Amino acid sequence: MLQGLSLLYVGAVLFLNGLWLLDRIGDREIWVINIFAGGITLLVALRMAFGADADAESIRGAALTLLFTFTYLWVALNRFNGADGRGLGWFSLFVAITVVPVTFDALSHAETIRDIWLGLSWASWAVLWFMFFLLLAKGRNIARQTGIVTVLLGIFTGWLPGWLMLDGIL
Repeated sequence: MLQGLSLLYVGAVLFLNGLWLLDRIGDREIWVINIFAGGITLLVALRMAFGADADAESIRGAALTLLFTFTYLWVALNRFNGADGRGLGWFSLFVAITVVPVTFDALSHAETIRDIWLGLSWASWAVLWFMFFLLLAKGRNIARQTGIVTVLLGIFTGWLPGWLMLDGIL
């Protein structure tokens, strides 16, 4: 159930950040969803890492969840301090590289449709974080493409599966 909760707000923040990159939402308000989603995923990660039932797998899940948390909180902070995002871009490269083996591990151990979806989601998130590296750290002119990919991944790797998990369907 915690995965569904996290994914619902990952979907919201990705969807809205994509719209922000497409100039549909202003800099002065995009921080709200980033703080909220970062807070939700932080609480979920803390529960996973330090709850009474914490084990090696839940701590691993918490570590991976915190990659999302830190990204969203950094986006929000950059809206306050006016940073150019290069540091976030380099962090995005770190995350993209980090989740490549996560992708292969998830796909190689996939047994269900949900497992396959999760592996493919990790692959698409790796691509998205790499796009943010190119956009922010390398200054590539790909804001529109990154925005479109972010919106689509928000819907199909977060919002929709998160809702289906919360509803007990997935």
